[in-house]
Amino acid sequence: MRIGELSHRTGTSRRLLRYYEEQGLIVAERAANGYRHYDERYVDRVLQIRGLLDAGLPTRVIRRVLPCLDTPGTIHFPNPTAEMLAALDRERDRMTERIAVLVRNRDAIAAYVDEVRRGDASGGESGTR
Repeated sequence: MRIGELSHRTGTSRRLLRYYEEQGLIVAERAANGYRHYDERYVDRVLQIRGLLDAGLPTRVIRRVLPCLDTPGTIHFPNPTAEMLAALDRERDRMTERIAVLVRNRDAIAAYVDEVRRGDASGGESGTR
């Protein structure tokens, strides 16, 4: 697929896709006319990259982690440094904290929506909180 389709399917700008390529996160084949062509697997790859970036990982760490996401049963970091492992531990812990906050926020919103709907169903006023 060309860059426009990858952009559309992942909700990622073309400019950002080019940046991912510059950072070695994705690789495009080049057609004779110079157009980029991406394999179907890059739809999931780009979504993974976006998720990891949203979680706060820098591209240099993502570049090392991505191969593990393709085949998690064969995770292997060539020459992992103590700093790299510590950084991954910190990021994992930070993600866990963010997940807990997101779950609490989701549950609070769900409770609010349920309460409003109960008020509407019983003829009470809604949205007066």
